[in-house]
Amino acid sequence: MESAFKAWIGQPVVLQVALGDIKVPLRGKLLKDGRDTVRLRIGENWDVDIYKTMILAVEEDGMVLLPS
Repeated sequence: MESAFKAWIGQPVVLQVALGDIKVPLRGKLLKDGRDTVRLRIGENWDVDIYKTMILAVEEDGMVLLPS
């Protein structure tokens, strides 16, 4: 079965992540779809692995599309 995250690889996304009772958005570029985790690049060079069980939703990062 193909992972739902595979389509988002290389794309700027916002992950809605649950940390206990707290829900936080994480903005970055999805780099890798592993077995239990995804790797997200936050900023220029900070890569973090996030457990898939913590991810509530994946959305396109609309802020990337806005002109600066």
